[in-house]
Amino acid sequence: MSRVKRGVTAHRRHKKVLALTKGHSGQRHRLFRRANESMLHALRYSYENRRDRKGDFRELWIVRINAAARLNGLTYSRLIAGLKRAGIELDRKMLADLAVTRPDAFAKLAEQARAALAS
Repeated sequence: MSRVKRGVTAHRRHKKVLALTKGHSGQRHRLFRRANESMLHALRYSYENRRDRKGDFRELWIVRINAAARLNGLTYSRLIAGLKRAGIELDRKMLADLAVTRPDAFAKLAEQARAALAS
């Protein structure tokens, strides 16, 4: 069996890892071992946080909807319940956008929700 020298392959792999950790501080972007560890952690965090971001945005939308609902004399939960009863199917992203950009339209929705709750 022929002998395999790994210099080129290893060097290419090291260069790839060091390129990925370019913005990291200290040894974490200079020394291969530290950089490799840093890269593995960074990739793991980015994977997890891509999933967490969905929940973070939902949280933000709910806060915005609640603030706008309270300006219209309702709480978040009463508003959502009223909209469901009225048969208005807007997701939280759209409601939050309306609350920020078109308060007048949001006020009309709040009125419809209040009317649906009363009946």
